[in-house]
Amino acid sequence: MAYKSTQLRSTAIVKRIVTIHYFEYMSDFSFPGESHDFWEFVCVDKGVIDVMAGEKRIPLKRGNIIFHKPGEFHNILTNGTIAPNLVVVSFECSSPFMKAFEGEVLSVQETEMALLAQIIIEARNAFSGRLDDPYQEELVRRQPALSFGAEQLIGNYLEELIIHLYRRYFSNPKQISTGRVTASPMHGDAHNRIIRYMEEHIGEHLTIETICRDNLTGRSQLQKIFHKAYGCGVIDFFTSMKIDAAKQLIRSNQLNFTEIADRLGYTSVHYFSRQFKQLTGMTPSEYATSIRSLSEKGMENQ
Repeated sequence: MAYKSTQLRSTAIVKRIVTIHYFEYMSDFSFPGESHDFWEFVCVDKGVIDVMAGEKRIPLKRGNIIFHKPGEFHNILTNGTIAPNLVVVSFECSSPFMKAFEGEVLSVQETEMALLAQIIIEARNAFSGRLDDPYQEELVRRQPALSFGAEQLIGNYLEELIIHLYRRYFSNPKQISTGRVTASPMHGDAHNRIIRYMEEHIGEHLTIETICRDNLTGRSQLQKIFHKAYGCGVIDFFTSMKIDAAKQLIRSNQLNFTEIADRLGYTSVHYFSRQFKQLTGMTPSEYATSIRSLSEKGMENQ
């Protein structure tokens, strides 16, 4: 047989990395801001921050990630109360589809969290120096590297991260997670009013009848709004909102699972755990981890 090879096409290509950081900032940390001719993203692993992106001040919470385009002035602002943990990576990428990330606040899920953890692991393997030095301007290679192929894996994981986020947010818009739901003229006043209502009642057991009554909306119209916007029913959407809220509470490490279930209006911790696993594929215990702990666990296992 006459076999023919196929050259693989690449869409996200990252050949040069500039910085890789994991910061544990003090609550009153200040940074004058900067701009440069390469991409940079900031992902919040703990706490809350505001970022300046050009002239816009944008709040970010745990699990949010924002990409700063080349040439954009950006800064990180803490609130003086909560000490945040951040993953900050800067890199060169000329792929035209990167334009889609400009000005967008996205949310990382389990797959992206694991990729970020792997980037940090391989950065420790490939480079010397500290990952928490905000003034480091050049990565210094370890001689030799602690693990074979560490630099290549950094590029691979970063490309995977970009591809996963692009697929979820820009290739399949109906699959956008509820972490990105905001008031939007595109969806209309009724949609925005109901979203705000569900956010305000996230700790309650809502039914379609209750939502219709309190928002003066017919049942068929209500379902039509959510099927058009998200491809699912309103109760399925509300359940997803609850699980997203549960993820945030788990990662804050302030409440146990019983207290989280109670705060979100579940009748029992067992029902909460079952629904959590149905939507995430993991139990709450399995989810109770962070990018930092994932990366530290990876280093211990090497």
